Amino acid sequence: MGRSRLATAARIHVQNTAPGRTDFVPLRPAGAVYLGNFRAPALETVRLGIVGLGERCGVLLEQLKTIPHAEVVGLCDLSLPALQAAAQECPPELSGALHLFSGPQGYERMLEEAHPDAVLICTTWATHASMAVAAMEHGAHALVEVPLGLTLQELWQVVDTAERTQRHCMMMENCCYGRDELMFLNMVRQGFIGDLLHGEAAYIHDLRERQLNAETDWHLAHLATRNGNLYPTHGLGPLAQYMNLARTDDTFDRIVSLSSPALGRAAYAEKNLPPDHPWNQVEFKCGDINTSIIKTRLGRTILVQWDETSPRPYNRRNLIQGTEGTLAGFPTRIAGAGLNDGSEWVVGDDALEPLRERFEHPLWRRLGEAAAEADSRGGMNYILLARIVECLHRGEPLDQNVYEGALWSAVAPLSEKSVREGGLPQGFPDFTRGDWQSTPPLGIVE
Repeated sequence: MGRSRLATAARIHVQNTAPGRTDFVPLRPAGAVYLGNFRAPALETVRLGIVGLGERCGVLLEQLKTIPHAEVVGLCDLSLPALQAAAQECPPELSGALHLFSGPQGYERMLEEAHPDAVLICTTWATHASMAVAAMEHGAHALVEVPLGLTLQELWQVVDTAERTQRHCMMMENCCYGRDELMFLNMVRQGFIGDLLHGEAAYIHDLRERQLNAETDWHLAHLATRNGNLYPTHGLGPLAQYMNLARTDDTFDRIVSLSSPALGRAAYAEKNLPPDHPWNQVEFKCGDINTSIIKTRLGRTILVQWDETSPRPYNRRNLIQGTEGTLAGFPTRIAGAGLNDGSEWVVGDDALEPLRERFEHPLWRRLGEAAAEADSRGGMNYILLARIVECLHRGEPLDQNVYEGALWSAVAPLSEKSVREGGLPQGFPDFTRGDWQSTPPLGIVE
C-alpha cells in the first residue's frame, strides 16, 4: 500500500526546549548515534545471560531450547536455591559452559565473567532500566521484560546509553507476536481496512489470586504508591505497530488519563484474607481501572485501559479501525472491509478461515507449527525469542527498537501525572529526537 492520506499532513518536528515539561527533549549527547534501523554485527551463536529466575525465566528456557543458534552462558538470581533449580532444568543442548551467579553483586559478575552477547532481563520492574544500562555498558545487547523503565528519566537514560554504546535494547513485548496480532499487522499493511483512524488496547486480567500465591508480591508497593496505567504495553504495542508509530508516518503526541476509585483489592482482602495479611495493612492508591486516551501527531486516537483487579474475563481488546473497516480481538472479528456493510461482525472460525488463508503472517506460516508445539501460551513467546535470536544471528535490525520500547513504556508515568492533575493532557517526549521520520516501517518478514 502507498503512503496513507493522513501521512500527507504536515510532519514538522518541533523540539521542546523547556526543561520540566514531560515532552522536553534534551540534545543528543556527543558521540551518540541514532539507532532506528540499527544492525549489529552478526553472531554465529547468540550467547545469552538470564537474570531473574522466576516464572518468566522458566517459560523462556523452555522456548529457547528448540531455537537454533542460541546458547545460555550465564544464569543469575538473588536466590541460590532458585539459581540451582534453574541450572538443573536448563537443557544440555542449550547450555554450554554455563556459569551461575547469585547475590547482590551477581549481575555485575555475570556481565564481567560470562561475557554474554545479550542479556534477558526478567527481574522486577524497578530494576529493568538500570540492568539494561549495565548490560549495554558491558557490551551486551539488552532484552528487557515489560516495561523498559518506570520514569521518563530512566527511559532517557536507556535511550542515551543504547545510542552511545551502539547496542540493541529491546523491550520483549510478546503480544506483538500473537497469531491474530501478526495477521492484523499484515492486513493493515496491505490496506485491507483503508487509512487508520483509531485503536483500542487493554490489559484486563484479574491477577489477585496469582499475586497472592507469588513468593513475593512486589506489585504491592506499586499499587500502594502509584495511580495510573501501570502496565500498558500488552495491548498497546501491537496497535502502535499497526499505526506505524515512531516510524516514518506518525508518533504519540499527548495523553489524558483518569482512574476509578481504588476499592476492589481492599474489598477482596477484607473478604478473603486474615486481618494481619499485608493486603489488609495497606491503603491502595492505584485505581482499579485506568482509562487513557492518546492522540497522535496525525490526529489518530487510541483508547488504552488497564485493570488487574476486577472479576472479569481476560481481554487485550486489540481493535484497529480504518476508513474501510475494523479488526478486533477477543473474540477475533471483522466488520466492513468489503465483507459486509459494517453493521455486524464477521466472526467464527468458518467465516474467518478464508481470511487466515489470505492474510496469515509469513512468520506464523514459517514458525507457527514449532511455536504451537513449544509454547503453551499460544506461540507468541517462541516467535518472540526465535526472531530475536534470528536477527542477532543474521545481523539484522530487531523488530522493535529502543525508542518504541521507551515510547510505549512512557504511557505509565505520563498517565500517573495526568491522573494526579485531574486528567490534564501530558505531552510525550520524542525519544528519537525527530529521527522517527527517517525510520522505515516494520516489514512483513518473509
